[in-house]
Amino acid sequence: VQLQAFGGGLAQAGGSLRLSCTASGFTLDDYAISWFRRAPGKEREFVAAIGWSRGNSYYADSVKGRFTISRNFASNTMSLQMNSLLPDDTAVYYCGRARLIRDGLPYGMDYWGKGTLVTVSS
Repeated sequence: VQLQAFGGGLAQAGGSLRLSCTASGFTLDDYAISWFRRAPGKEREFVAAIGWSRGNSYYADSVKGRFTISRNFASNTMSLQMNSLLPDDTAVYYCGRARLIRDGLPYGMDYWGKGTLVTVSS
């Protein structure tokens, strides 16, 4: 099982970035993919998740309306489009595999990709 996140970088407040996560080594239909982030000095927090087979998506309140998670069947890639970025979005972002999504949150996280750093300047 491999997950690889990329696309981080530096953006100004109000700007946009697009993160991607490629997955391999397992049947995506059986899982959901989730994005988490860890800001400096803070705990890791849920950002967004998508069920691969149905495409049902869920978001943390802090990013709802600004971030959009999507999937591409042809490339086994999940993307996180981040718009209207805020300095508080500065964090290392991780994609991970979840066994299921329940009540809008991913459960059974078992594999993670290496993080990608997003820095938003004010």
